[in-house]
Amino acid sequence: MPATTSTTAQSLSSSGLRRVLAILCVTQITSWGILYYAFPVLAPDIVRATGWPTTAVVAALSGAQLVTALVGIPVGRWLDRRGPRAVMTTGSILGVLAVLAVATAQNLAWFVIAWAVAGAAMSGVLYPPAFAALTRWYGPRRISALTVLTLAGGLASTVFAPVAALLAAHLDWRHTYLVLAVVLAAVTIPAHWWGLRGPWPDAEPPVHVEHDDPRRIARSGAFVVLVVALSMATFSAFAVVVNLVPLLTERGVSPGIAAVALGLGGAGQVLGRLGYSSLSRTTSVRARTGIILLATSVTTALMAVLPSTAALIAAAVVAGMARGVFTLLQATAITDRWGATHYGRLNGLMAAPMTITMALAPFAGAALAGLLGGYAHAFLVLAAVNTAAAVLALASNPRIPTGRTS
Repeated sequence: MPATTSTTAQSLSSSGLRRVLAILCVTQITSWGILYYAFPVLAPDIVRATGWPTTAVVAALSGAQLVTALVGIPVGRWLDRRGPRAVMTTGSILGVLAVLAVATAQNLAWFVIAWAVAGAAMSGVLYPPAFAALTRWYGPRRISALTVLTLAGGLASTVFAPVAALLAAHLDWRHTYLVLAVVLAAVTIPAHWWGLRGPWPDAEPPVHVEHDDPRRIARSGAFVVLVVALSMATFSAFAVVVNLVPLLTERGVSPGIAAVALGLGGAGQVLGRLGYSSLSRTTSVRARTGIILLATSVTTALMAVLPSTAALIAAAVVAGMARGVFTLLQATAITDRWGATHYGRLNGLMAAPMTITMALAPFAGAALAGLLGGYAHAFLVLAAVNTAAAVLALASNPRIPTGRTS
C-alpha cells in the first residue's frame, strides 16, 4: 500500500479543498431540499389534486428510500475506486429526470415509479457520497469538513420548505415540481461535474492488516453490531422527529407552538454539530457513541413525561442537539473503527439498513402510538429502543489480535 498521509493531503490544494467543500454544501442543500423536503410540503396538494390515497402518496417516498438503501451499496464501491465526480453528476441528472417524471405522473403507478428513480438518484447525491468525498480528500481534517457540510445540509428544509410553499401558493404542485427540477439541474449538475474535478487520492493504508479486507470487516461481529445499533438508533430518531408534533399536541401544546418546537429542534441540530469536534478530541469512540445515544434516549423519554410546555420545548431543543451530533457520529463511525481505506464501500453497507429503518420509522411510530394508546407511551418505547442501541454499540469496536501490526 502506498503511504497516504502525503497523497491524501496533497491531492487538492487548500483552495481546491475549500472549493469542493463549498460546492458540496450548496448541492447538499439543493438536493436534500428538492428531492426530500419539498415532498411533505407538496404532498397534501398532490392528494387533493389527484384523489390518490394519502398513504399511497407517502409510501412513494418511503419506497424511494428503500431504493436508495439498495443502490447505495454499489455506489459506495464505485466511490472508493473512482471518486465522487461521475457518481454525483449522474445522480444529479437522474434526480432531474425523476422530478420531471413526478411532475408529469398521470397515474399512481407512474408516480411511484418516478419516486423509485428519485431514490436511485438520492443514493448518488445525498450525504453518503458527499461524506465519502470529504473523508478521502480531507484526510485527517475530515471532521471539520464533515461538520461544515452537515451544518449546511441542516439548512435544506429551512430554505426549500418555504420555497416549495411559496411556489405552491402561485402554481399547482406539478408546475412547482417543474420549477424545482430546473433549479436542481441548474445548480447540481454543473457543480458536481466541474466542481468535483481533481485527483482522487489513494486510500489511506489500514491502521491494522486485519482492516485491509472490506469483506472480512463487513462479516465481523463488530461491524454487524455497529450496523444493528445505528439502525435501531436511526429508527428511533426519525420516529421521534416525524411524530413530535402529534406528541406535543397530545400533551396539551397548541399546534402552532408544537410547530415552533419542531423548528427549534432543527436549530438544536446545528448547535449540536458545532460541538462534535471538541467531543471527538476529548472522548474515545466507545464513550462518545454511548454519550450521544444515551442523550437521545433521555431526551426522548423526557418528552413523554415532562409536565409543562416550556420544559417540553426545551427537551425538544436538546433532543435536536443530540440528533445533530448523531449525524456526525454516523459519518465518522467507519473511520473511527476501521480507517478510511474502504470508507465508501463500508459506509454504503452500513447506510442501507439505516435508510430502510428511516423509511419505516414514520409509520411505525404512529402505529406504536395507536397500539399503546398514545404518543407518550410510544416515545417511552422509542427511548428504550435507543437505549438498547447504546448498549449494543459498546460492543462495536473491532478487536485487534495482540502481536499483529499493520
